[in-house]
Amino acid sequence: MTDHEHHDDHDHDHEQVDYATQVEAFRQSKDAFFRDSPSSPIPHEARHDFSGLPYFAVDEALRFESLTLQPYEGNEPSTFQIPTSDGQLRPASRAGTFTFDFDGAPRRLTAYVFDGGHSHSLFLPYLDATSGTETYGAGRYMDLEAEEDGTYVIDFNLAYHPSCVYDAKFSCPLTPAENRLPIRIEAGERLGENADEH
Repeated sequence: MTDHEHHDDHDHDHEQVDYATQVEAFRQSKDAFFRDSPSSPIPHEARHDFSGLPYFAVDEALRFESLTLQPYEGNEPSTFQIPTSDGQLRPASRAGTFTFDFDGAPRRLTAYVFDGGHSHSLFLPYLDATSGTETYGAGRYMDLEAEEDGTYVIDFNLAYHPSCVYDAKFSCPLTPAENRLPIRIEAGERLGENADEH
């Protein structure tokens, strides 16, 4: 190995450490919010025993950068209503689709915008092969905002459970079937003892 190769490897390791550190810091901040904030979705009587959210290990291979939002070209209407965990319907629009390669094949997810929501923020729920066992059966969420160059980052390490996982009083959108991935996404939040899956 040349000095140049060794230097490149060292830089790559350093970048990985920095990324993992950033994700861990974010997780610690969220744990503090769930434990201490009056707005926490954890019921007040359960916060004393809350020791932190359970997560999969950070995996930088599940972070996809420089993705372009493509126009929605599916068979479903662009405007529709997403069912929620409490039997309601929320008007939404299909903002477009993202395609990325993972586990040997191209994967596609549709992004949504809720009526009356922030048009610059995209809602990206998904189901995968862990849904219903290691993760919530109705899916996990990501919120996306465009980078300065107009592209997007899908980082499954930041995927989170809806609030209704912790308290059934919350109304949470159910992931549309079109966003089911036939693979395991072992990143982001997973189920633990604080879950209240209804």
